[in-house]
Amino acid sequence: QVQLVESGGGLVQAGGRLTLSCLASVGRANIDTMAWYRQAPGNQREVVAVWPMSSSTTYANFVRGRFSMSGDFNKDTAKLNLHMTRLTPDDTAVYFCYAKIREETYWGQGTQVTVSS
Repeated sequence: QVQLVESGGGLVQAGGRLTLSCLASVGRANIDTMAWYRQAPGNQREVVAVWPMSSSTTYANFVRGRFSMSGDFNKDTAKLNLHMTRLTPDDTAVYFCYAKIREETYWGQGTQVTVSS
């Protein structure tokens, strides 16, 4: 059973930074794509950043230049970090890790990020 476990959410002041981490219980060879999504209250879930294993990373326009990703992949696990800087109250949301693994999609449980003004 594949598991995605997120960590690193919390409360931060506007202008601050946070790093979220997603740990997948499978190795890189089995993963097609990992990504971060977010969902604010009353809004649909939206993509934040995508890390396809066979092409370049992409970022949503609203985070480009502020957020970046780093990965730590091996034969048993895959860890995808989302480094968030210059946070604003509009970044307040539940952030979800996503993975496409052997044609199946998986979601983490979500981690809350709250940015105070």
